[in-house]
Amino acid sequence: MSVKSAERVLEIFNLLAENPMGLTCKEISKKLGYAVSSTFELLKTLEENKYLLIKENKKYFLGTILIRLGNVVSENLDFKKIIKPHLLEIMDTFLETTFLGMLTENNIIYIDKAQSSQTVSTNANVGSIKPAYCTGLGKIILAYMEENELNQVLSTIKFEKYTKNTIINKEKLRKELKKYKKEGYAIDNEEIEEGLWCLAVPIYDSSSKVKVAISISGPKERMLSKKEKIKEVMLKKSKEISKLLGYL
Repeated sequence: MSVKSAERVLEIFNLLAENPMGLTCKEISKKLGYAVSSTFELLKTLEENKYLLIKENKKYFLGTILIRLGNVVSENLDFKKIIKPHLLEIMDTFLETTFLGMLTENNIIYIDKAQSSQTVSTNANVGSIKPAYCTGLGKIILAYMEENELNQVLSTIKFEKYTKNTIINKEKLRKELKKYKKEGYAIDNEEIEEGLWCLAVPIYDSSSKVKVAISISGPKERMLSKKEKIKEVMLKKSKEISKLLGYL
């Protein structure tokens, strides 16, 4: 197969990935600007080798072998190694501690951290587990959950007041989560630790799910003095990292 043919194969894969309802040979050749005859030969070869499927309506779809290859890539992908340089970059920019966290049942677990050298910082460490409902990381992941999944998680939470700002009302929390999803970031305003302010953003994976998130935390007064810049950088990093993890 020539380099030109290989490029066309990749273009076909990308095109079909963007059209999950499938496309006919004619539609593919028209969208890519190739002759129908040469496009058909490529599609036939890919279908014979199970890289593509063809249905009764003569539409082509990505094949099962690509799913298997994708699963191999996912299993071998160490997302912590991908995200860590970005945690360090954010920490260096603002001199505040950054975290990577994921949900475990109804709690958040901190799975990576870039520690600030400043003397006053959060006491959370890698491996620490804290309630999802009163942490920035937990709330932003909850905000992007499907309704039925969120209902299930909220039904298992025993709300406890850690500070005067901790939200222990389920409906008030739901209202906040909707706002966070709309804005693209969540805030922990002294809800788990007195004096601590945190901003967290979602990280999408290749299936468009939010299973992990990153955050930046520090003393409230210091964080609020640079809030707008923090928000700008964190929203940008949310997009950058998600793209690296395969989110389109």
